[in-house]
Amino acid sequence: MIDLDGRVVLVTGAAGGIGAATARTVVRCGGDVVLHDVRPARRLAALAGELGDRAHAVAADLAEPHSVVELWQAALDWRGRVDVLVNNAGVYEPAAVDDDIERWTAAWNRTLAICLVSPASLCREAIRTFRGQAGGGIIVSLASRAAWRGEDPDYWHYAAAKAGVVAMTKTIARQYGRQGVTAYAVAPGFVDTPFNAPAVERHGLEMFAQDTGLGEVARPEDVANVIVFLASGLARHATGTTVDVNGASYVR
Repeated sequence: MIDLDGRVVLVTGAAGGIGAATARTVVRCGGDVVLHDVRPARRLAALAGELGDRAHAVAADLAEPHSVVELWQAALDWRGRVDVLVNNAGVYEPAAVDDDIERWTAAWNRTLAICLVSPASLCREAIRTFRGQAGGGIIVSLASRAAWRGEDPDYWHYAAAKAGVVAMTKTIARQYGRQGVTAYAVAPGFVDTPFNAPAVERHGLEMFAQDTGLGEVARPEDVANVIVFLASGLARHATGTTVDVNGASYVR
């Protein structure tokens, strides 16, 4: 059994499918969790209520650079430390080549801001904290199989951002390990979450299941289990690696 007793974990995008599953798994394993999402009400508030005094909710818009710093400080203030950062928040918005340049560039800028720059900024805050903290700290960032195989025609920017997450993770692991920081990326394939609901409505879940070696799509808990294992510190010498969770829909 993974034991997170005494550990504080910040999960961004915690109101979403993978984020909420990760938060629940952290608490189930004995940890405390800071729940982040862009809005304080509805799903985030409901999740905080479900998890009780083991959870603390903080709202922040990760498209705004100063919000990242404020989020990290709010997470630190709750229990006086953060042991694990889980960069899970993201967006998946199209940018078609036939869009006008203003719309296309705006989609790129927003996607890179939320899926790459804000995780990088949170990693910066985490490193500055972890290197002076007894026991150091762990960073787990959500990438995607798109970082390796590319993505659909309207989503170059998403694939580029996730490839950046992989490269960032490798760099952090190489450069800050001796300062007590370990870093990992997790690269899901298709996961049955509200994030992917529009695609399921268009194509049906079975199409995505048939793309996998298992003949089924992943549930949020499948990804959460890997994230929490990495957050446990049991995989210290795997620092710098990316763990694929895609049902063998892409094998590298």
